[in-house]
Amino acid sequence: MFERRLFREEHEMFRSTVRKFIEKEIAPFHKQWEEDGIVPRELWLKAGEAGMLCCTIPEEYGGLGLDYLFDVVVFEELARSGYTGPGFLIHCDLVATYIKSFGSEEQKKRWLPKMVSGEAIGSLGMTEPHAGSDLKAIRTRATRDGDDYVINGQKVFISNGQLCDVIVLATKTDSSQGAKGVTLFLVDTSLPGFVRGKNLDKLGMKGQDTSELFFEDLRVPASAMLGKEGEGFKLMMTKLAQERLAQAVRSATVSETVIQWTVEYTAQRKAFGKTIADFQNTQFKLAELQTEAVIGRVFTDRCIEQFMNGTLTEVDAAMAKMWLSNLHCKVVDECLQLFGGWGYLWEYPIARAYADARIVKIAGGSIEVMKQIIGRSLFQGLLGHSTVQAISNSEPLSGKRAA
Repeated sequence: MFERRLFREEHEMFRSTVRKFIEKEIAPFHKQWEEDGIVPRELWLKAGEAGMLCCTIPEEYGGLGLDYLFDVVVFEELARSGYTGPGFLIHCDLVATYIKSFGSEEQKKRWLPKMVSGEAIGSLGMTEPHAGSDLKAIRTRATRDGDDYVINGQKVFISNGQLCDVIVLATKTDSSQGAKGVTLFLVDTSLPGFVRGKNLDKLGMKGQDTSELFFEDLRVPASAMLGKEGEGFKLMMTKLAQERLAQAVRSATVSETVIQWTVEYTAQRKAFGKTIADFQNTQFKLAELQTEAVIGRVFTDRCIEQFMNGTLTEVDAAMAKMWLSNLHCKVVDECLQLFGGWGYLWEYPIARAYADARIVKIAGGSIEVMKQIIGRSLFQGLLGHSTVQAISNSEPLSGKRAA
């Protein structure tokens, strides 16, 4: 494997700490959490104590003020472990980032210290039964009533939904304005009118709670608004590249890990008097996958560099998300084949990796949305203004989230 020059000694020391935390606090219990469909709140508190949550939050808001690579280390090590229950990515990379970037001073001081410590768990409330990729079509309403807003509506596929204490909630404050009628609120889930629905039974990521949420005449003060009225869609668009990069980081890491599992398994599993690894088909198949994994890693690391220096574009993030998501699903499928029947048993990590993988083509923007973004960019300046504008106005924004 090539040398990854992004990470310095302090990052690798932190990586060792994260691995030990996973081995001690997650590995022995994850099977039970998969059966329960949720991880305990105590894990969040332990992760906060270990400095694993919201690494980039400034010290004045209770954080350590570290660079983005520390968050990347957490995401990578969780992906490498194969334990998908803890919804840390949503909490750290999305909710805390929205609050840090767009929140008022009061909002930051109220929520960020508790998110760093794990006392408050964050969730992103965007997807609805009738609005997944097209968030301009959301129906959850926030109606002005004096100094307050009254919220009514429903969300679905919400990661951390059973545990969350605060939600970045997308609402419509003006149904006639399309995208310009979308407004974000920070909703305290202890307020009257917030109702948790059932914990959804998913194909994969069994340990992570994913819920329906309901808002029934839930009243919030105007000060709970995140940003300004009507700017919600614009704010969400500014964070898409970061979200898609995080998805690419996870997919790159899982691809590498699954290949390594398969190398180790085929080197000891015998058939027809020799190991599976002795067959040319096995060697050729793994050679192809390993080459693609290295290419994906190089591109992902380059995108991380661009993100950290502020030059990561929407198109590059979309390409990373699309290519790595496809590779992720390809690797787990072809590697499971080399495990044979044993790979189909839930007790084998490759089986869980296979089930967990399918969401990556949906979460954070579907593959089709990524293609649309990339394809549109190829024709900028070539198509007529009206055509480009029509394509731009129709761009969907995926709301399905899974950490």
